[in-house]
Amino acid sequence: MTVRVQTGDFDAGAEIARLRAGNPAVGAVASFIGVARDVNDGASVATLTLEHYPGMTERALEDIVAQARARWNVLDILVVHRVGELRPLEQIVLVAVTSAHRGEAFAACEFIMDYLKTEAPFWKRESSPLDEREAHE
Repeated sequence: MTVRVQTGDFDAGAEIARLRAGNPAVGAVASFIGVARDVNDGASVATLTLEHYPGMTERALEDIVAQARARWNVLDILVVHRVGELRPLEQIVLVAVTSAHRGEAFAACEFIMDYLKTEAPFWKRESSPLDEREAHE
């Protein structure tokens, strides 16, 4: 089980390949990639800034991964979550789960993503294109 919080982008294909590499028990891989959008609740978004408390955030993510592992028969779980300033189209988060069967992988992946979206200790600030223009004037 791996949890990483980082500023840099990730290669989802390479991450998933590493997660399942060499394990013939893997019969399913479920994954989710969250991407920054240019609109939220009808308002234009130029940048999204995600902040966290190092150490605390990783522990919270490790706890939710442990809960998923206890609930479903999964083989491995990877969570990569970015922080810092992100622009529309940039990847924010990757959750990938391996298991013998798809149902377990889908359920665990959804459980972890629901937690990340609603309860994880990240703080989000969006700026509009107007905010960006004013900052550069």
